[in-house]
Amino acid sequence: MPKGYHNRIAHVDLTTGRVEYEAPGDAFFRTYLGGKALVAYYLAWEVPPGADPLGPENCLVFAPGVITGAAVSGQGRNAVGALSPLTGGFGCAEGGGYVGAEVKRAGIDAIV
Repeated sequence: MPKGYHNRIAHVDLTTGRVEYEAPGDAFFRTYLGGKALVAYYLAWEVPPGADPLGPENCLVFAPGVITGAAVSGQGRNAVGALSPLTGGFGCAEGGGYVGAEVKRAGIDAIV
């Protein structure tokens, strides 16, 4: 992970249990570094306008920050986002801990 990413996004279909991997490329990760930027990108492009936040069209995105997993104090940030059932708009939260580092260690930059 010399550049802070692995160029691998996991797309999980919870209905079928199928996992597909996407390799968006260097230009993508220069624009959307990680964390909230990846959450915003996938919510904007994967969720159709007017989708029900509690319906099957909504997606849940787990995206560690760009330096998550590095040997830096306080680096273990992980963004989680989806359409908010309260407002119907973009909802994103960040948390700390080891989950983001373990996702990065598995060679995955985000789970959609």
